[in-house]
Amino acid sequence: MTQPILITGAAGRLGAVGRKIVENLRRRGLPVRALVRSEDERSDSLRSIGAEIATGDLSRATDVVRALEGCTRMFFGMSVSAQYLEATVVAAAVARECRDLEVLVNISQMTVSQMSLAKMTDSPQQRQQWLGEQVLSWSGIPVVNVRATVFLQHFFFSEWAAESIARDNTIRLPFGSGRTSPVDAGNVADVIAEILVTPTGHIGKIYELTGPRSQDMAAHAAEYSEALGRTITYVNVPFDEWRDQELRNRHLPEHLYEHFMAMAQLHAANRYDRLTQEVEAITGKTATSTRAYVASHPGLFKSSQPRNSLVAAVTNANP
Repeated sequence: MTQPILITGAAGRLGAVGRKIVENLRRRGLPVRALVRSEDERSDSLRSIGAEIATGDLSRATDVVRALEGCTRMFFGMSVSAQYLEATVVAAAVARECRDLEVLVNISQMTVSQMSLAKMTDSPQQRQQWLGEQVLSWSGIPVVNVRATVFLQHFFFSEWAAESIARDNTIRLPFGSGRTSPVDAGNVADVIAEILVTPTGHIGKIYELTGPRSQDMAAHAAEYSEALGRTITYVNVPFDEWRDQELRNRHLPEHLYEHFMAMAQLHAANRYDRLTQEVEAITGKTATSTRAYVASHPGLFKSSQPRNSLVAAVTNANP
């Protein structure tokens, strides 16, 4: 390939799928243009591995036109945002004008597969992603939709789990006995990279990506235990308590707050009990397990502190 592949959302934080796609393509020696919102250490890191950097706002058509110029393949991804649908419409409109476009790979959420005009969820983000898929379909451009379930890198399974594990070796979530199959963002990025490299045969298809097992949180906690070498226990927190004492105190933007609440409720309703083999089918590699993910991030899941040490730390911080 001589034309660069455009990767949007390349500087995203949660999951960092865009960045991982850039890294995958650059390891193959392929030309990549990474669209970022602004220049910072993350764009510098992408530039250091040979990516061309373009700055712009995905909701501004002029920025997307400039970013897509000269590219024939594109990945569209954007962080959870109240402007998500607007950005998707802009991307579809710009891509439709690009007569040489071979493929646009769109990342969506697996929850979308259970939605319709008569059956939506309470998540404003999931509703926008369902509508975004409709827009891309109407546009007539060559699209591949990749629907990923919740990421292992999501706050539920990473930062927030690490906080309670460090505190008292628990994972505290309101998921009840609901089963879930979180997927590693790296697996998702590898699938998307494969499609971008060889789009023939993928156009018009929908791929749903999960981890290797769908199981309840007690079983996931057992995998944390195996990886960390100590007992980690799942605590099923009542939803109202979790919302008021955990989620609300994090002072999230309203759009994100509503999205996380809906995700928690859908988990409890067993709506995330899904399992596919698409990761292995497309990449030839087994999807990363919860145990493998936790074991590969020892700096995140640190050993728990004795309770008296935590009390002392709080006391010293608040004289």
